[in-house]
Amino acid sequence: MAKKKTIRTIPQERTPMREQDPLRRARNFEEVACGYNQDEALREADRCLLCPDQPCIGGCPVGIDIPGFIARVAERDLRGAYEVLTATNLLPSVCGRVCPQENQCEGECTVGESLEPVAIGRLERFVGDTALREGWVSVPFIEPVRRRVGIVGSGPAGMACAADMAKAGCEVIVYEAFHEPGGVLKYGIPDFRLPNPVIDAEIDKLRALGVQFECNTLVGRLFTLEQMIAEMGFDAVFVGVGAGYPSMLGIPGDSLNGVLSANELLTRCNLMRGRDFPAFDTPLPAGRRVAVVGAGNTAMDALRVSLRLGADKVHCIYRRSRAEAPARAEEVHHAEQEGIEFHWLTNPVEVLGDGQGNVRGMRCVRMALGEPDDSGRRRPVPVPGSEFDFEADLVVYAIGTNANPIMGQTSGLKLNKWGYIATDDNLATSIAGVFAGGDIVTGAATVIEAMGAGRKAARAMKAYLGIRDAAQPYREEGEPAFLGIAAHERNFTRVHLA
Repeated sequence: MAKKKTIRTIPQERTPMREQDPLRRARNFEEVACGYNQDEALREADRCLLCPDQPCIGGCPVGIDIPGFIARVAERDLRGAYEVLTATNLLPSVCGRVCPQENQCEGECTVGESLEPVAIGRLERFVGDTALREGWVSVPFIEPVRRRVGIVGSGPAGMACAADMAKAGCEVIVYEAFHEPGGVLKYGIPDFRLPNPVIDAEIDKLRALGVQFECNTLVGRLFTLEQMIAEMGFDAVFVGVGAGYPSMLGIPGDSLNGVLSANELLTRCNLMRGRDFPAFDTPLPAGRRVAVVGAGNTAMDALRVSLRLGADKVHCIYRRSRAEAPARAEEVHHAEQEGIEFHWLTNPVEVLGDGQGNVRGMRCVRMALGEPDDSGRRRPVPVPGSEFDFEADLVVYAIGTNANPIMGQTSGLKLNKWGYIATDDNLATSIAGVFAGGDIVTGAATVIEAMGAGRKAARAMKAYLGIRDAAQPYREEGEPAFLGIAAHERNFTRVHLA
């Protein structure tokens, strides 16, 4: 019998992950983090205490059996680890790279109370990448149920919902407005954080389940949600279009040539391959001195992309301090390593023009932190008389996004006061048969939270369509039943007499 592990008997140091040299990677789009090899993964798996109360599972939005998959890694049963992971998470290679594990599963890790937490995300990536390399695909037996489901949006929420509905036997068609599936994973996250081949391989797993993708299809313009239900033969529809409508500051100079949103910069660079000019002729503004406003993960991506596109100087402008920056600590650290200059407690008040309609700089004001606001962070307040001018020829806003208004403008969907789709607790919308989840319901969230919403909507859609969900109990405790089947099932069972 294996000896029980304790905090004193496990490896004390978190296993580091190899990375590209900062000076080299700052000029290419190759992946920064190299991932674990098997020896490194085995060492890190040995740090898991396999806690009986499993707090890490509670920290995961989709409830991955984290101790279960790590135990199989430790046993060198990588295929078994992959099966455990994909029972609840369709995209382990993606989530292992981009999820903020430090605020989710790793934030609840018992080891983290005394040492650095177990590197759950790095182990998840290791298993997912091994599966991609070996060609492993978990395709269960699927019994067709003669139900047709439409998915609007091919981002994390849409993909998770599509996978669960396909496994339930439905014919699933995913509509994507862009020319490639993947949603924000494709257009919003650069290759140096999440390589396109990884996304494509995960999407191919959906195709293996029978999911069909229809790209270049803007639902709400070519046809409406009501038409999908009434005319196109869909029994249920899931809306997971994200919240990609960018916010602007609304200060003087916003309309100058050389002011754009991070979403536009990243979409042109990532999805439209502007980074590969002249092989791809996507117009992409080239800044020599770039200022990015904001300090979230999208801002970090915009900063680091600008550096790789050839900027001489790239500056981060943020009105709060480093401690309040919403980006992952790892992303800020990587940006600092690559030479990004950070201007904390600095707020732009005007974009300055050159008299010919182009950006020449920004006027900023120094800030001080006051009392906490509704978000719990200390509110920044201007320091009187601290205005100064800052030289820049390209200004990028990365200050958040809003709901895309197309769904609300072209359908009878009920929206909340912020323009996001209103749903009930089961993610059902005001249109019968239409469900919604992810950023278009909650506002900006993480990849894994969007996937959790997609899976939750799939459970509700199966109930709406009368499809037996194998993951749900047949009846609640104490509910009357005949031969183990609840009365509300209105089902039957065959009885064989001796």
